[in-house]
Amino acid sequence: MAGQKKQYVAIGMMSGTSMDGIDIALIRTNGKSRLERGPSALVPYKAGFRKKLLKALEEAKTIRQRDERPGKLAKLEDEIAERHVTALQDFLASRNLRLSDVDVLGMHGQTVLHRPDLGFTVQLGDADTVASQTGIPVVHDLRANDMEHGGQGAPLAPVYHRALARNLPEEYAGKWPAAFVNIGGIANISWITEEGGMIAFDTGPGNALIDQWVEREGGVPYDQDGTISGEGKVAKKLANKLLKHPYFEAEAPKSLDRGDFKLPEPGWASLEDGARTLAHVTAAAIAKACEHLPERPKLWVICGGGRKNASIMDDLHKLIAEGDDPDKPSTVITAEDAGFDGDMVEAEAWAYLAVRSLRELKITWPHTTGVGKAITGGKLAIPVREDSSASATRK
Repeated sequence: MAGQKKQYVAIGMMSGTSMDGIDIALIRTNGKSRLERGPSALVPYKAGFRKKLLKALEEAKTIRQRDERPGKLAKLEDEIAERHVTALQDFLASRNLRLSDVDVLGMHGQTVLHRPDLGFTVQLGDADTVASQTGIPVVHDLRANDMEHGGQGAPLAPVYHRALARNLPEEYAGKWPAAFVNIGGIANISWITEEGGMIAFDTGPGNALIDQWVEREGGVPYDQDGTISGEGKVAKKLANKLLKHPYFEAEAPKSLDRGDFKLPEPGWASLEDGARTLAHVTAAAIAKACEHLPERPKLWVICGGGRKNASIMDDLHKLIAEGDDPDKPSTVITAEDAGFDGDMVEAEAWAYLAVRSLRELKITWPHTTGVGKAITGGKLAIPVREDSSASATRK
């Protein structure tokens, strides 16, 4: 039976809502407290392929059954799988590692639709193709079982954040409760207690609206390190309007699709002021997450591309400190301050989740996704051999 090994070499592959490329990260873990972080890399998407992915978001809006692939989505799914295979082969070869050195691959795929209100989510990327071409078992579709049991299917990283929280440097250890915040296309929070309790949910927009704004208004694909945001000023009237979105009042757990927040109309602000305002909304939404938590976090660890945006980070420091007890202020740090790689936490999480899936350990809980009870999840794509079938499902 799978799951009897004490330690696994696992690789996570994540193509997130920012659609900037494939993050690859290798870890060694037992799926519990034992964790050793290894090498990682980003394989960026070229502009032309990224445009294909953005068009896929429009085609995916017509999907009503999660296995539907209308229009060009079927072909795109094959392309995504092939890019994952090539990226993995190059990653291992550049580090003198063999495919046979890897026990399991956790593959996220590219999300093109996430509709918890309809009970399904769609990630493109044929895991059977990846398993067959690499010879590595692939755990994929990790959100589906959660949604089939009443959960939001997101966020899934909290259990990995909990493992990281137990491996914090001494100077930050003991600051409970702790919060890990990932700012990708969408931002999410994992609230973790010293005893291991977790609450998690999407806080609101992350980088997606900023990047959509600068692409539409300035013709650049994203706001590199917040350079454009840093030149602007917050349009407070618009920021307040965006922060009145009903999502912020909804009870947690809750999750978002990339398209749930609409880009403001053209012409209401300069390129720089628009980017700065949307950066402020991202930070303010994260700070508002405290309204749905039993206790304000004492430590905030910021991960994902948004941590590189100085405007977001400046606002986080200000907004979080404003609500603090002056005698017990919160500490806001980046993942790097804690010795982690903020770009790779999500990819590492998918490797960790793959091992937990193999071992039939729980990956979601009622307070992280809203699922009825704590459960495992994921489907296992097995490299095709004469005496084996292509895939199996773990529930």
